[in-house]
Amino acid sequence: MRHLLLLPALLLTLACSSKLDRTKAEDLIRKDYPVVVPVTVPDQVMAEKGTPEHLRITDLKANLEKTGWFDITAKTEGTRESFTFRLKPDAPKAIKAAPKGFAMPAAEANFVRAFKMEPTREGCRVAYEIRLEKPTAQFALFQALHQDAKLGQTRVRYATFERRKGAWELTGTDEVFHKVQ
Repeated sequence: MRHLLLLPALLLTLACSSKLDRTKAEDLIRKDYPVVVPVTVPDQVMAEKGTPEHLRITDLKANLEKTGWFDITAKTEGTRESFTFRLKPDAPKAIKAAPKGFAMPAAEANFVRAFKMEPTREGCRVAYEIRLEKPTAQFALFQALHQDAKLGQTRVRYATFERRKGAWELTGTDEVFHKVQ
């Protein structure tokens, strides 16, 4: 009879001391992906003509004119040129209001793999990679604003896990983008 009581206690001890396994961590992180990588369109912007900033703004204007989703107003004041962008009522619903402008999808980022697991006092910290994929028509605009961005490129993110009630739970990530709806 004593042996029967010892077995559940031993199993409970083993379960409580178990480490987070990579497959379990990846499954929990993967649930939050893919995420939308947005490009932000300011509602108003100004730059000195002939500067790299002015070139970026004219690229932005050209890209947005092709979509037909914005009313664009240009005004020249001496050597400075300003542009105002107003969203048209028939623009896609994927374009959302953002502080001082609009955010529209440029691509998606998908989970790739977890590659490093570090125990912490509270649980575990996991380093993982995401990959830039599925570009939209605005990806060229995103690249104009972020010259180092390339399709297929990976970035490192971090997740934290805690053991609660005998199971590992994802308690947070440093992902800045939001899940695809």
